[in-house]
Amino acid sequence: MKIRIALSAAALAAIIGSSSFAEEVARVAASEQSEAEMVEKGKALYAHHCSRCHGLNMVTAGTIAYDLRQFPHNDKARFVRSVTEGKNGRMPHRGDLLKPREIDEIWPYVTTGAAHGGPVCC
Repeated sequence: MKIRIALSAAALAAIIGSSSFAEEVARVAASEQSEAEMVEKGKALYAHHCSRCHGLNMVTAGTIAYDLRQFPHNDKARFVRSVTEGKNGRMPHRGDLLKPREIDEIWPYVTTGAAHGGPVCC
């Protein structure tokens, strides 16, 4: 829906002659699509690598695993560090299993935690 609105706005801007506005709207629409694609890739990677401990859709099954729905959405560096190096002797490091690009793809999915029934954190 957002992409359709953005494309409609781009078409309207082109009609009224504001090419810089049209370019900006098209850029935003493309970045939203890229974000959605990254979330989908991240969701698949999460399901394969993370869901065993952190649960399907980030809903833990009462284990000691951290509830990722509550992970601070403004702390990607902490997320990357936790995944690559492990955490508190309970989470094993995954830097040998996941490439940096894959961790970057999981991150946008983790930040959607509130959309999957979790509380809005940050």
